[in-house]
Amino acid sequence: QVQLVESGGGLVQAGGSLRLSCAASGSIFSINTMGWYRQAPGKQRELVADITSTAITNYAASVKGRFTISRDNAKNTVYLQMNSLKPEDAAVYYCNADVWVVDGPRDDYWGQGTQVTVSS
Repeated sequence: QVQLVESGGGLVQAGGSLRLSCAASGSIFSINTMGWYRQAPGKQRELVADITSTAITNYAASVKGRFTISRDNAKNTVYLQMNSLKPEDAAVYYCNADVWVVDGPRDDYWGQGTQVTVSS
């Protein structure tokens, strides 16, 4: 019913930047919070940042001041601008959205993930 498609991952040198995008499509009535999570090998998935429909943002302490989350409600898209990347930022990044589906329930949706690799 709802698909989240991420793009923008890749390989970057430490200190570099990447911008991730995640577009939601399908039978969407409205989207509440959208967010980015990441999971490194052998570690649990963790919240990186999220943003409400009214643009209230929340960041993990480890990325505050380096990453910026934003969204375009008209396009059902969320972005993550990542600056000053560190090797410890390397992970698979997942998009998440809390969605009210047309004629259906509110539910949580995940993208397929996009790899971010940071070389030292």
